[in-house]
Amino acid sequence: MGFTSPSEMDEIFKEDSERAKELKAFDETKLGVKGLVDAGITQIPRIFHHPPDNFKRASDLGLKDYVIPVIDLSSIHEDPSERKKVVERVREAAGTWGFFQIVNHGIPMSTMEEVLDGVIKFFEQDDEVKKEFYTRDQSPFMYSSNFNLYTKAPTSWKDSFFCNLAPNAPKPEDLPSVCSDILLDYSSQVMKLGTLLFELLSEALGLNSTYLRDMCCNVGVFAFGHYYPPCPEPELTLGTIKHADVNFITVLLQDHVGGLQVLHQDTWIDVAPVPGALVINIGDFLQLISNDIFKSAQHRVLANTVGPRVSLSCFFSQAFLPTSRSYGPIKELLSEDNPAKYREFSIPEFAAHYRTKCMKGTTPLLHFKI
Repeated sequence: MGFTSPSEMDEIFKEDSERAKELKAFDETKLGVKGLVDAGITQIPRIFHHPPDNFKRASDLGLKDYVIPVIDLSSIHEDPSERKKVVERVREAAGTWGFFQIVNHGIPMSTMEEVLDGVIKFFEQDDEVKKEFYTRDQSPFMYSSNFNLYTKAPTSWKDSFFCNLAPNAPKPEDLPSVCSDILLDYSSQVMKLGTLLFELLSEALGLNSTYLRDMCCNVGVFAFGHYYPPCPEPELTLGTIKHADVNFITVLLQDHVGGLQVLHQDTWIDVAPVPGALVINIGDFLQLISNDIFKSAQHRVLANTVGPRVSLSCFFSQAFLPTSRSYGPIKELLSEDNPAKYREFSIPEFAAHYRTKCMKGTTPLLHFKI
């Protein structure tokens, strides 16, 4: 949905042919941002320069009360009263922050460490082997730097891979040998966790626990592995530009380096790494079907002199599936006092609007407002 190809350059960059040339030259190396760092650059190319952000950071303002909620799932299966407390915390976090972290979620620490190590191994393997996966064409496994490279969005200081995981799992031979086994193992566990999360979110909306699952919110799953090399001029760029996720939910595994921030009350709040935790955030699809009960929050990743930072995001979305299914605000949540705030949309319509109008980090939700 967010992928671009060199064929789109002429239309986008008529006013800046020099930038287009620089992007194309960077792309054709197939070495990504890591290649620049390996070459020993001390100043980042201008294609990575970002305009200044108008929002302040909580740490700069001395604010210590803004902390992303951390929710313990250890007792939700044994104690109904504890489950009710967790559901309330999920409802509050999803409606106020759009972000929360979960611990004791059932995925072993060893598995999380191994899959992050697999991400590192992919990006740090021999360049010629890695180049074989470099593409901007849709495929089971895609490696490139900045999937939205050929747009007007500022280029980010990261390299990434993309992998479709469900409903049709990739064949092991379609994946890089350095991370195929652990990627498939980890993704199967994330899909089980996703089923639980959609139960909790359904209950948080006051619905039957299977409601969101019955809507097929957990059917499509794909993963982004991100590699953020150390940056010599982090004040000039970003690891990931400000954006909201175009999905139902994201399950993010981040390492210890940090840099992820969520925009809350016009302030950037650090999503500090918590050992053994997974970061959960609400996407645009879920904000829309919940009729704004849940919030899809803008977030970003800072560039850093320390690195590499690695992460693995699993998106629950139907954006890459061949479906014409339509979604709209859940009717059971509507009333005379709470009318629908959005019109229904089809997944292809949402994807097309995002691709053509929202590639600079703006939200497509406004387009579907009633």
